[in-house]
Amino acid sequence: MRDSEEPYAMSRGSELEGYCIDLLTELAKRVGFTYKIHLVKDGRYGVMDQSGQWNGMIGEVIQGEADLAVAPLTLTSVRERHVDMSTPFLQTGLGFILNKDLVTHESTLSLLAPFSADMWVGLLIAFLLTGLSIFLVSRMSPSEWAEPDKEQTTFTLLHSFWYITGALTLQGAGPHPKAVAGRVITAIWWLFSVLLLACYFANFYAMIHTDKKQASIRTFSDLANQDLIEYGAVEGGSTSQFFKTSKIALYQRMYEQMEKKRSFVANTGEGVRRAQEGNFAFIGEAVSLDLAVARYCSLTRSEEVVSERAYSIAAPRGFPLIKNLSIAILELSESGTLAYLRNKWWARSCMGDHEGGSLEAHDLRGLFVLLGLGLSLGVLLALLELLSKAHRQRSCCSVLTSELGRRFGGAAEIAEAESEKSKA
Repeated sequence: MRDSEEPYAMSRGSELEGYCIDLLTELAKRVGFTYKIHLVKDGRYGVMDQSGQWNGMIGEVIQGEADLAVAPLTLTSVRERHVDMSTPFLQTGLGFILNKDLVTHESTLSLLAPFSADMWVGLLIAFLLTGLSIFLVSRMSPSEWAEPDKEQTTFTLLHSFWYITGALTLQGAGPHPKAVAGRVITAIWWLFSVLLLACYFANFYAMIHTDKKQASIRTFSDLANQDLIEYGAVEGGSTSQFFKTSKIALYQRMYEQMEKKRSFVANTGEGVRRAQEGNFAFIGEAVSLDLAVARYCSLTRSEEVVSERAYSIAAPRGFPLIKNLSIAILELSESGTLAYLRNKWWARSCMGDHEGGSLEAHDLRGLFVLLGLGLSLGVLLALLELLSKAHRQRSCCSVLTSELGRRFGGAAEIAEAESEKSKA
């Protein structure tokens, strides 16, 4: 077993954990054996050299240093000739990963590309809330009433949405709000629109400008027919061996290119790191590449997968438990245990911040906060204006009542005095 190979076997203090550890535990329960884990000395899976000697895990199994090699060992005809291989516990194939910034996504909806789907939803919500807020403050503010006594407003809901739509195109569209509250909201909306459009066009220009320098890489053919991006596989591994021995001209040409540029990598970790740095496509087994994509959000895997293969457990020739191990693996597959382990250890947990591509809502959260504060301030001003007018009306009514009372009271006194005088 190899150490620090995520997610198959990883050190956690003095113990190991991972997919292969869990698999070994389940097999031991079903077959009924005990085991002691030790790590392969040279850290390799196993390749036969020119003298016919094997290194890595396969070499230790052949030499009797280990009874089982539990790891992502690719089932190949060469290995099957020298060791016994169990029924595969994981199916995979060959693909490649590269940085998302190196992939051109052609779409008829490219005008929407500068903003993400969440961002467009946020803008729609902001648009609706702003239109409703302007209409609401126009209804509350006496300044917008055509006839204050009847409290009828001239600024309708249609006017509100038409006005903010005009602001998005940087063109004024009347009528304009008269109330202070409405003017505050529209001023904030104009500022929001200008900054939003600046971000949109800047990102749109960047995406177009970048795409012109990129090759559209989706398949192995696309990868081979370009010279902007280097590509490579693990040196001496089954992936590089596939390209070396392939009878397909495309794969032969790719291997010659890797040999020419010496673009091989020492291990999967180095390949993933170079792919993250950019201008490099790492070719490997899809199941391992899926893990890298799940861990690092800047990476993407090719949709094309070639040379389907599988991972198996290796044992010495004539090992008595190999049949039982194969049956146990089939039982684990049928019971859904293998699928559970796959989901458990390949769970998506991207490491790294969002870089490039479409702008997300959180990238412009400051704009949305500014708009929210403007809407709140506008509604508050409208409420204060409405309360102020109500207070003034109440004061006027009180003064009028007092004046009428005084006048009517004086008239009653005069009438009473005249009545008493006529009686006298």
